[in-house]
Amino acid sequence: MKEHIFEFVSQFPDTWATFLLAMIPVTELRASIPVAITIFELPPLTALLYSLAGNIAMGLIVLVVANHFIYYLLRHSTFLEKIWNRYIKRIEEKHAEKFERWGSMALILFVAIPLPMTGIVTGAIAASIFQVPIKNALILLSIGALISGVIVTLLTVSVGAAF
Repeated sequence: MKEHIFEFVSQFPDTWATFLLAMIPVTELRASIPVAITIFELPPLTALLYSLAGNIAMGLIVLVVANHFIYYLLRHSTFLEKIWNRYIKRIEEKHAEKFERWGSMALILFVAIPLPMTGIVTGAIAASIFQVPIKNALILLSIGALISGVIVTLLTVSVGAAF
């Protein structure tokens, strides 16, 4: 699958390819920044800024569009609604205590950790599950993405300098 993603984005200028890579939930910042710096040879700050822009754009899309789309589907399918409600209940039970204890910091930290399944897309889904208002969620997700982006950029630059 990685080959298909890179083949698709390679037809765009390097900055736009970086932006697009950051929008894809599988790659997000964890791949867009290292690819931009090492393969596209973009300056680290440029790689970080285009990656953040793409990642935050996807977060906004998920917060706004996906949220409305999910609720549209749920209103029109009792089967999907039952499955969704079970899924939400399980997530709420698993994470509600942490979210209540940590509040806004939970969402920031969740997105800030540059590991698989902890990016802005998953954070946006979590924000909608815990009914964080879109404006607040976007701010919190953006802060988390900035922290994650800085971490990935520093790691990429420091590993590259070691070789």
